[in-house]
Amino acid sequence: MEAAVAIFGLLFVLFVVAGVFLTVRAVQAAKRGVDRKVAQARRTVEDTTLRARQFTQPGVVGELAQLRLSLRTSMRATQEVLRSGSADDASLDEAVRLFERLSAHGRELDDDLRRLESEPSKASIADRLPELRERLERITHSAESLRWAARDRARKFAEDDLAALSDQIDVEAGALRHWTDAPVDREHEREQTGAPGAGGAPGAGPGAGGKGHARGPVEDEAPAITAQDPRTRPTYPWEKSPRREPSRWGKGGGGGTAG
Repeated sequence: MEAAVAIFGLLFVLFVVAGVFLTVRAVQAAKRGVDRKVAQARRTVEDTTLRARQFTQPGVVGELAQLRLSLRTSMRATQEVLRSGSADDASLDEAVRLFERLSAHGRELDDDLRRLESEPSKASIADRLPELRERLERITHSAESLRWAARDRARKFAEDDLAALSDQIDVEAGALRHWTDAPVDREHEREQTGAPGAGGAPGAGPGAGGKGHARGPVEDEAPAITAQDPRTRPTYPWEKSPRREPSRWGKGGGGGTAG
């Protein structure tokens, strides 16, 4: 009795621990989802604000907004390409690590540009713009190099896979059409060997043995439906060839009678 109570108590504790663990995991997943949506909404608001500032505030303030937009657009596009490509191509892991190092420089440049937006001296901003513009060009150029290299790699793999698939389909299509040549080859073989079924039995033509009569042209009338001779019906590669019975004309010297 005491052992049963201990077992039930242990099971109850395990169920409680499992419930707590699943609850914590669910709360963490929900929190990550909320944080992701909040970050996405914040980026959308910032991008909209920068676009509005770019067109409504000319001068150094508008140029700062333009630089930040260019940086964010280039880095976000490269991140999406590498993230989607690395899931299928393990060779992009090194490119992902390099992009993470490049992202640190991008975030540092974005912070510098954001601080300059609140700088009251327009002359100080104008003095720093050439250096900031050069840093932006170097970062965006590196991001574009990684992005286009990953895209070219994915396109090359897709072209190679399509070429291999096309070759396999051509081979399969040829194999499916192989049955159309088999009956023609067998008829040609019968004509060469003179076997029955190629054009009638030997000696059965007009004038054979002096008793044959030439038949005139047959009038238009419906042909009789007769059973198909298994020796002349077309066969297929997946069927076994029927056994041929020995011809009764094999040892007679001819099909007609001597006159």
